[in-house]
Amino acid sequence: MMEVMSIRTSVRNGMQYAAKRAAEDCYLTQMVSPSALEADIVRAIGSERLERSIVVNGSSGISCQNSRMSMLTGILEMEVTYQVKLPIPVFAAKSVHMKETMRMKGWNGYQSAFWDKEDNETVYITETGMVYHRDYHCNYLELSIRTVNAGTVDDLRNNDQEKYHPCDRCVHGSAASQVYLTDYGNRYHNSLSCSGLKRTVYAIPVSEAVGKGACTKCSK
Repeated sequence: MMEVMSIRTSVRNGMQYAAKRAAEDCYLTQMVSPSALEADIVRAIGSERLERSIVVNGSSGISCQNSRMSMLTGILEMEVTYQVKLPIPVFAAKSVHMKETMRMKGWNGYQSAFWDKEDNETVYITETGMVYHRDYHCNYLELSIRTVNAGTVDDLRNNDQEKYHPCDRCVHGSAASQVYLTDYGNRYHNSLSCSGLKRTVYAIPVSEAVGKGACTKCSK
């Protein structure tokens, strides 16, 4: 399991490197080459490291075929898939499928001619949010993090009167003596660096917010 976590961390670091290179090239062309992404990830991790790792087929086992870049927003949606070998077959399976995802905005500047159109109102979204926001300063986008004693969490409610539940990303087992929570979130966290306490906000035209509803707090 430690080796699996090490490989996942290495792949994520390689994705950061590859995504930044793709973002730099975005001003030339708003297209992404899966093979170029794969080569950059392998370069960042090290082909020798991959060849002697538990990744099936080593450096050639890294696939970015489902990665794409939006022609309208320049947002790169990277998806990396690979297989890792299991030391002991589980239900006759000798390997397990792994997938890592990441989004990054291409460095192509601000296109005011497109964004200023009346029928393409600018709205704001997060990586995992299910709604879009019309106000960049919406409370759901600007997190107000505070520290509380773990023993008091069950009695606390957020500003929407919801109970707080353990974060499935950073609370494994018992909570720490001091935990972190926000005014509008419904999770408490053991780690201040948890991704659940971070917001990456993207400005997009409302026509790109397909499948997302309007935030009830800032879209009234």
